[in-house]
Amino acid sequence: MRDAPRSTPPVPGDGGAALGLLGVVPGLLGSLPGGAADPSHPLVRLLSGPTGLGTSSLRSLHGRTPGATAPGGDRPPCVPTGSPRGDPAASGHCGTVGSSKARIPELYCPDALRDDPALGDAVDDRLVRWWGEEIDPDASPDQLGRMRDAGFGRLMMLCHPDSDDVDRLAAAGMCAVAEWAVDDLYQDGDEAEPEPEKLGPRLALAYGAMSPARLPPPPYLSQYEEVLRGDRVLRAIRSSWTNLARYGTSVQVFRLRHELAIMFVAYNQEAQWQITRRMPPVWEFLLHRWENAFCPCMVLTDVVGGYEVPPHEYFDPRVRRVVATAGVCSVLVNDIHSLDKEERINELDYSMPRVLMAEDGCSLQEAVDRTADFHDELMRYVEAESAALAAAGTPLLGRFLAGLWAWMGGGKTWHASSKRYHPDPVS
Repeated sequence: MRDAPRSTPPVPGDGGAALGLLGVVPGLLGSLPGGAADPSHPLVRLLSGPTGLGTSSLRSLHGRTPGATAPGGDRPPCVPTGSPRGDPAASGHCGTVGSSKARIPELYCPDALRDDPALGDAVDDRLVRWWGEEIDPDASPDQLGRMRDAGFGRLMMLCHPDSDDVDRLAAAGMCAVAEWAVDDLYQDGDEAEPEPEKLGPRLALAYGAMSPARLPPPPYLSQYEEVLRGDRVLRAIRSSWTNLARYGTSVQVFRLRHELAIMFVAYNQEAQWQITRRMPPVWEFLLHRWENAFCPCMVLTDVVGGYEVPPHEYFDPRVRRVVATAGVCSVLVNDIHSLDKEERINELDYSMPRVLMAEDGCSLQEAVDRTADFHDELMRYVEAESAALAAAGTPLLGRFLAGLWAWMGGGKTWHASSKRYHPDPVS
């Protein structure tokens, strides 16, 4: 049980030093527990950038001057404007989930660094128009309305506070929508009847859509193109990857393709569970979560930010471990907030709380609390290891790791507020 007081990580505040993400969030770490920013705290060192003789010229790589105006804008792009610390919805306690009304506990996770509804709406407008005009012209108003209510554009706005660029945010959002479409339309969503026995071939075609094969001339190439044109998921993947290449380097696009290939392996694993009606043991599901997590979305952090982590740093095993762990932290948040949604549409829900309940016979509340404990332990690892890696790496790596931290805060805020998971006001 979670009866001990919960400590909290650095969160946006309205006082203290201007040590925010990329140097543009005044007071990001100014409201640490106890008041003023603690310069010895790992995240203060991580987010404040390089220091010492000869590093002043590097700060232009790490971020803008505190309070600087974004190009083409008239305000600092990442000043937090959302709920203050202490608001239950902001801090992570967000009502109840499941038929037994389990309480969602506060999580060890930052809040979103900004909440700019107008920017989120602009990105959502772009995504809904893209889906309705290019991907699925036959989509009904209700389907497009559900997509807007989910707020994938808002997710991008919350998770990438170092960018006000609607085009870049929409590029990442298109990839995210395509990735969610694989889950919703192929796996276990509410838009189609799941057919797990067909998932393997579908995922093979999905990978081909984001890594086009050089098929021989007609009839083979034309046959493949006909299949691709007739499938919303494949159209969304090809379109979003083509658009992403306008903003990301070939290495960055490859990273995303690699992360999704890993996720597709995990989707096939879950399909086997569905076919055999088997609930996996906790240890197996925890391994599954290392493959089926939020890494594909998070890996675009530097693409949206307009820079690139050097490949030798991104693919360093310690950095990869932090990226993977951050993805697991965020998907455990999803496991908690999606309980109502999954309960409505799936007879078998493969989530951390449900697997714990099946193995240990505990209540939903106990399972939710234990899932939160797993999340918090992993978050503290990400926090400490990111600080160590940022201290030893380039300013670009430090910026990327700070971006992951911001992504987790934005993801938490979105999960607590998206109508995809909470169609009714939370209790």
